[in-house]
Amino acid sequence: MASFGTHSATSTWIRRLALAGLVLCFVVVVLGAYVRLTAAGLGCPDWPGCYGHFTPIGAEQNEASQAAYPSTPFHAGKAWREMVHRYAASTLGLIIVVMTAMAIAARRERIVSIPLVVLLLITVVVQGALGMLTVTWQLKPLIVTLHLIFGLTTLSLLWWLWLSLQGSERGGIRFSGSGSATSGYPSSAKLPRQLALIALIALGFQIALGGWTSSNYAAVACPDFPECQQSWWPEMDYADAFVLWRGLGVNYEGGVLQHPARVAIHFTHRLGAVLASIVLIWAAIATLRWRARPTRARAAAFAVLGALALQLGIGSSMVLEGFPLALATAHNAGAAVLLLTCVMLFWSARYRT
Repeated sequence: MASFGTHSATSTWIRRLALAGLVLCFVVVVLGAYVRLTAAGLGCPDWPGCYGHFTPIGAEQNEASQAAYPSTPFHAGKAWREMVHRYAASTLGLIIVVMTAMAIAARRERIVSIPLVVLLLITVVVQGALGMLTVTWQLKPLIVTLHLIFGLTTLSLLWWLWLSLQGSERGGIRFSGSGSATSGYPSSAKLPRQLALIALIALGFQIALGGWTSSNYAAVACPDFPECQQSWWPEMDYADAFVLWRGLGVNYEGGVLQHPARVAIHFTHRLGAVLASIVLIWAAIATLRWRARPTRARAAAFAVLGALALQLGIGSSMVLEGFPLALATAHNAGAAVLLLTCVMLFWSARYRT
C-alpha cells in the first residue's frame, strides 16, 4: 500500500496554491458570467490587450486605437469589466503553472497525482485559447459555451485536487498496487458511486445547455414560469436552435436566432433542469441510505440537496422577477456551487476520508 502526502514545505505551498486557485477560479467563473450578462464580452474587441493597450486607460486616451475598431465603439465600463476578467484569469493560469511545476519537481514526495495536475494545466491552457477565440470570433455560441464548460472543468479539477490534498493529509487516500481508489469499500458502495457519476454527467449536460441558452440570448425567450409563452408546449423551432456551426465573420452579440428557436433552447434548458434534478436527488438519497457511508458522503449529499434547492429557487425567481442582473449572475454562481457539491458527492463515494 502507498499513500500520498508529506509535511514538506513544498506540500504546504502546493496546498496554499490549490486553495488560492480554487477560490480565484470561482471568482473568474462568476466574473465571466457578469461580463457576458452585461454585454461586455466584446468590451475589448482584440486579445490579449484592449484596443492595442494593456489597460483600458491607454485605450481611452488613444483615439487612433479606437478608430482601428470602428464597429466596436469604446465603452470604458465594458472594457474594464472585460479586462478585470482577463487579469483574474491570467493570474489563475499562473498559479496553476507554478503549482504544476512544483508538483512535478517534487514528484518523488508523492504529494499529489501528477496526471491530475498535468490535466489541470492542459485544461487551463485550452481555456485560455477559448477565451481568445470568444473575442476574435465575436462571441460565437459554440465557443462561448465551451469556454464556460472548460472554466467549470478547471474549477472541478481544482476542487478534486484540494479534496485529494485534504484526504492525503489525513492519510485517508490510499492506493493499492492496481491503483484502485475504492479498494476496501463494501459492495454497497457501488450504487451510490454509480449514481453520483450519473448525476455529475447529467449536471454537466445541463450546464452546457445553460451556456447555450445564455450565448444565444435565449434566457428571456420564456418570460413566464412555470409555463413558457403562456403554454405548456409553446411554438418552437428545433431545426435552427441547436446548429453548432454557422461559419465565421458573424457578430453574435445580441444573438442571431429567431424567437421560436430561442424558445426551443430555453424550453429544453427547463426540461433538462427537471431531469438533472431527479438524478441529483436520486443520487443524494442513495448516498444517505448507504449504511457504510463516510461522514463526508453524508455532508456531500445534504450539500447537493441544499445547492439544488437554492439553484432552482434562483432560476424560477429570475424569470418571475424579469431577469434582473443580480439574480442572473447568482444563477451562474449557483451552478458552480451545485457542481462542486456534486463533485464532492462523487469523491466521497470513491475515497474513505
